[in-house]
Amino acid sequence: MADSTATTPAHPSRVALFEAIRADRTGPVAARLLRLARADTPSVRREALDLLHSMAHEQPWPEAVNAAVARLSDPDEEVRRRAACLFGYRGQSGSVLAALGELADPLVRTILARALGPTAAHLTDDGLASVRFLAHLETLRAAPPVRWRSLDAALLDDVREAARHLEDLGLIWGQTLYRLGREHDTYTLVAHLLADPATRDIGADLARAACHDWRAAPTMLLPLLVQHRGRTVTPALGAALTTASISEAAMRAHGALLAEVPSTPSPRARRIPSTVTAYDSASADALLAAKPVGITRLAHASEIFEALLDAGPLTFRQAAQLYNLAFRRPGRSQAECAPLWLRHAGPSALSRLLALMTPHLGDYAIGEYYLAGLARMGSHARPALPAVTAPIDRRTRIPVNDSTRDAEMRLDENLLAGALNTRRAIHADTVPPAAPPPPRQQPAQLLCPPSETHRHT
Repeated sequence: MADSTATTPAHPSRVALFEAIRADRTGPVAARLLRLARADTPSVRREALDLLHSMAHEQPWPEAVNAAVARLSDPDEEVRRRAACLFGYRGQSGSVLAALGELADPLVRTILARALGPTAAHLTDDGLASVRFLAHLETLRAAPPVRWRSLDAALLDDVREAARHLEDLGLIWGQTLYRLGREHDTYTLVAHLLADPATRDIGADLARAACHDWRAAPTMLLPLLVQHRGRTVTPALGAALTTASISEAAMRAHGALLAEVPSTPSPRARRIPSTVTAYDSASADALLAAKPVGITRLAHASEIFEALLDAGPLTFRQAAQLYNLAFRRPGRSQAECAPLWLRHAGPSALSRLLALMTPHLGDYAIGEYYLAGLARMGSHARPALPAVTAPIDRRTRIPVNDSTRDAEMRLDENLLAGALNTRRAIHADTVPPAAPPPPRQQPAQLLCPPSETHRHT
């Protein structure tokens, strides 16, 4: 604790601390951590409460909850915040609700109300705006559509005061609207909030959340964000403009509006430049000769096999290598080699290749490679058009897990761009027909295991 290593994820001292407490929650290590929650130094109390919360997350720990209750009136705001989080999320809901009625600190009361979730829905008449806002939000989540308008009005009435104690108000409001599928209502609320200077930053936060969730949101909201930017662009509005600029569609439609706005444009996705290596048939043949038949990954596979296919039919061993690259393991190599196998084996292989490729088109990690592979197949990939069109027709972002919401949005934009390019390539019908299978071998022969193929080489 003295050097904060116990709060560093995966640090040996943290691992040792957790293992000791898991082994005995009444032992000396656990007792010392509980004592540190009331240490003289605020930073020590904060770290102790963080660790207690982490341990209480694994399984109930009443002593940790009691330690948090004792710090709800701590003179340090960050200690109170951590204590309220631990008590609110790990304590009994009845006790939390009772404390909410007794305490006066707006920070603590807001955290407790948020932790209660649906249990706080009845607190719509509370004296604190942030608690009322959370209560109305919980009510909205379960309300029938006929009540949405009145609940929207109640939320708007409290939003300005509630934002003082709910820093991520726009985000949690946006999440609720997204779960209810209220896309266009979200745009209406953003416009209302942006029009009032007192709630402009809240509107910007809600707009940013909408851009992260709905594909059309950047195009719909970018003009509003620019229109209501005011004399100075606040950090919240600048962040919303940056997020909206990630959208290629929004920039095509409204990019000129950003020309004179002092905001930070979203950096374009930076890709590691691929090193292009030129191969002729001799160098490609030599490289493959040094690789095992059962290879499933190969850098520059496209260039290598294209050089060989341009020179003539593949040898039996080379065909076996290409087969393994195209069929054995999902990933970039498979996506890049599938069009080459079509060129080698001919149209009879098409249905099997498409069956391998189409399930991965919505995968944010490798979907772009499969889309590019289908694009290279050109008109041969027409049977895959429904699968290619599916990610294009989505109103919402694809489920993605990345470091930030902006990064997740960028991955969705990349996949959308790849799908659009692939659809254009398929419709363009510019790819020549695949060559018929060479007479030297039949594709069925390559169904044998790589080791068996190697023995026949």
